Amino acid sequence: MFFYILIFLATFYLWWRWRAQDGQKIRDLTDKYIFITGCDSGFGNLAARTFDKKGFRVLASCLTEAGAVELKAATSEQLQTVLLDVTDTDNVRKVAEWIKAEVGSAGLWGLVNNAGIMGPSAPTDWLNIEHFRAPIETNLIGLINVTLHLLPLVKKARGRLVNISSTGGRLAVWGGGYVPSKFGVEGFNDSLRRDMKAFGVKVSCIEPGLFKTGLSNRKKIIEEREAIWDQLPPAIRKQYGEGKEKLVQMLQNTNLSLVVQCMEHALTSINPQSRYSAGWDAKLLWVPLSSMPTAIQDFVLLRNKSAPARHKIHLNS
Repeated sequence: MFFYILIFLATFYLWWRWRAQDGQKIRDLTDKYIFITGCDSGFGNLAARTFDKKGFRVLASCLTEAGAVELKAATSEQLQTVLLDVTDTDNVRKVAEWIKAEVGSAGLWGLVNNAGIMGPSAPTDWLNIEHFRAPIETNLIGLINVTLHLLPLVKKARGRLVNISSTGGRLAVWGGGYVPSKFGVEGFNDSLRRDMKAFGVKVSCIEPGLFKTGLSNRKKIIEEREAIWDQLPPAIRKQYGEGKEKLVQMLQNTNLSLVVQCMEHALTSINPQSRYSAGWDAKLLWVPLSSMPTAIQDFVLLRNKSAPARHKIHLNS
């Protein structure tokens, strides 16, 4: 009996100590610069407004002039915006030079790689290479390019790198370029975290579940899928049946602050986590399912897909 009490007390002590360390935060934020990509809407927009209120010196990139104007109108004079297309290398280089001039000798405390697109989601044999290229260019190559240009400034500040991935970077729930791009982000994040450890730079990855943002606009996703369907060869359409591939209607998280809270912890905690899961579905479904055997993953995911019309398929041997 004494042994079990000892084990309980030791476990409780370790948990208490972890919680105490987890709650320790950096105090002075007013002299710290952070750069956030993709601030027109969604997570990036809320993060820029939130961190501006908390005293960070926020540098926020938007893809559109309208997005930049709206964000500037909703924040303090201290927040600065810049137009950035992460797929344009020359644009990335010029923005990096602007950031270097702004931060000066202090360096860049935080880089939040948030910019991303969904791209079409459909069965693989409905798609062409261009359907895959756009999400990979934005979500992965663009993220890497921004990181490489700003890494010297983050190393100077011994700061933080925060990469927004997805539970789609753990589990391939649907076809298209989005999932491969996020699997790539996970791999890049892991290698970067290990490379930067010796320089005192801490790297975190955030894996949101399904959130209600412009990225996951159901109407847009259905319209894109229907447009692809209409262009498919008759043979492929016959294989899938006129019912088409159904789009699973899943509950979406509406509280975007869950993701921003993860960003804040990664930027301000003395001991940031390597990975964060945001959203009830991420914590209770997608992350646990991603660790299960492949057979279980396939059973769960295939139950939510329309099976091809096998009795109609006539393939040449």
